Amino acid sequence: QVRLVESGGGLVQPGGSLRLSCAASGSIFGIYTMGWDRQAPGKQRELVARVTSSGSTNYADSVKGRFTISRENAANTVYLQMNSLKPEDTAIYYCNLERRARDYWGQGTQVTVVS
Repeated sequence: QVRLVESGGGLVQPGGSLRLSCAASGSIFGIYTMGWDRQAPGKQRELVARVTSSGSTNYADSVKGRFTISRENAANTVYLQMNSLKPEDTAIYYCNLERRARDYWGQGTQVTVVS
């Protein structure tokens, strides 16, 4: 039983910032990777960012230099700081946790970037 709960989404103007949070609860032990995907209407879900238990990160090219992923292991929480937001960033953002070849997903949080 793993539950992921996202928060922090909302409506923001181009160039603005948002900080997403995702708290995991349940049977969380040992080494696991957390991160974020996003999906816009009519588009495929795409990887946004990942962070390992040791702190290694990777990002989609489209967000590199603008987004920063981080985690607090003791709290089983992952964050996504999003700066210089663009209309193309509009999507539902989903939190992900991967442990022992199993993926868990949150319910998603809406991010809308409009003028």
